[in-house]
Amino acid sequence: MDDQQLLRYSRHVLLDALGVEGQEKLLAGHALVVGAGGLGSPAALYLASAGIGTLTLADGDTVDLTNLQRQILHTQERVGQLKVESGRAALAAVNPETRVVPLASRLSGEALEAAVAAANVVLDCTDNFATRHAINRACLRQRKPLVSGAAIGFDGQLSVFDPRRADSPCYHCLFPEGEDVVETRCAVMGVFAPLTGLIGCAQAAEALKLVAGIGDSLCGRLWLLDALSMQWRSIRVGRDPGCTACAP
Repeated sequence: MDDQQLLRYSRHVLLDALGVEGQEKLLAGHALVVGAGGLGSPAALYLASAGIGTLTLADGDTVDLTNLQRQILHTQERVGQLKVESGRAALAAVNPETRVVPLASRLSGEALEAAVAAANVVLDCTDNFATRHAINRACLRQRKPLVSGAAIGFDGQLSVFDPRRADSPCYHCLFPEGEDVVETRCAVMGVFAPLTGLIGCAQAAEALKLVAGIGDSLCGRLWLLDALSMQWRSIRVGRDPGCTACAP
């Protein structure tokens, strides 16, 4: 790090668990954020402000007026723009040193595989099960840690799935694909604006810890938040030996 970076990230450097070595890992790190909406907005902002070196932002949508209640990456002046371009402008204003790679598409197939392979950590900030399972499978194949968050109504959840660990469950272990799961979205159910901030910020925290190699992640735990009563719960979750996605 140069003198300017030492000054910029001095409050990280002062942390014994992080220090200069950890900050240099962040500066060399690459995070993939899939979804530039309610969860992806705070996650991306904190990743950039913390000094992540490269941030790939993937989303095929454009900014809509209804997004602005919670998607703090975007502004009213950028309504109609691609979310990834709006996000790149916002992140550049926060930290011009972070290299932002915008992918204006819903990642799938080879493009998803390549994006996951290039990253050190993947943040699932999407809102549909099909994409979540596709991301999970790509992370399993590429052995990349996955930070998965969700928020609907007043309820949020967060976990880390790390295929580098033999005891780690995967997303499919908890939410098997093909089962009769009722999918709800913000457009129908609504979502409490600060809830997306709470979960998205926690996703950024988990991702930064994974890149820096510090602390204990949420791997093996499902973190649940009821924002209406502000109650937090942590549930132990194990690997499903019969999982069709991650079982040997």
